[in-house]
Amino acid sequence: MKPGRLAIGVVGAGRVGAVLGAALRAAGHEVVGASGVSEDSASRIDAMLPDVPHLDPEAVVRAADLVLLTVPDDALGPLTDGLAKVGAWRAGQIAVHTSGRYGTEILEPAQAQGVLTLAIHPAMTFTGTSVDRARLTDAVFAVSAAAPVLPIAQALVVEMGGEPIEIANVDRPLYHAALVHAANHAVTAVAQGAAMLARIGVEEPGRLLGPLVHASVEGALSEAPGAVSTLTGPVVRADVGTIEAHIASLHDQPETLAAYRAMARATADIALAGGRIGPAQYADIIATLG
Repeated sequence: MKPGRLAIGVVGAGRVGAVLGAALRAAGHEVVGASGVSEDSASRIDAMLPDVPHLDPEAVVRAADLVLLTVPDDALGPLTDGLAKVGAWRAGQIAVHTSGRYGTEILEPAQAQGVLTLAIHPAMTFTGTSVDRARLTDAVFAVSAAAPVLPIAQALVVEMGGEPIEIANVDRPLYHAALVHAANHAVTAVAQGAAMLARIGVEEPGRLLGPLVHASVEGALSEAPGAVSTLTGPVVRADVGTIEAHIASLHDQPETLAAYRAMARATADIALAGGRIGPAQYADIIATLG
């Protein structure tokens, strides 16, 4: 099922909304209005969606056949409900949110007024610039929707150049946690590692870490879930002395030390489950980590 030519409205023209609006515009739809409260959002509308009117959220919804709700997660429910209370929604409209956390249940106030509701989350990071348009090609989008309208969500993703995968509403929190843990927390770990190197005078930590981090991530992504053949380091070698030295070196960096201990414990759990270390070695590592 193809959605046909639609009048698109963007509520919350942040990094995601402006880019997706531009992608749908390039696919042949018309963007009839966009809202954004910050100066950055206004500039982004002008840059990514030239000649599109700046409207308030209610006006955007009233003008559009399909509304992209690209606001922060915590604002999504109150916004949808508020628009319902002022009668902005109309039967037959399509409402799409881009939150990874929620399925379509968060749009229930609109659905109660006859709106078709879709959850479409692009599994990528956004800069809010034209660079993102190219990165949409072959990006994976998690889609959630009732069976009769799921093909609309899938078609919209394909029009933007992406690949849709269906995620049930009930599984959205775990889906999103997986992405955050793998991507955002990886950034945190790299940032902490770079800070540790900078502390001992390494001027360009990224040059030192880059090949190692890239190889590690690529190795992890190439393995089946739960496999640990590419995992390296002192934990899988059961090198307790090295782990002790690491802990001692971090004694005056409590936040980094806490993260190191937590990730080392998780690594030990994976290594034990995958047969890379035995129960006695695991016990020694856990005791060392404290």
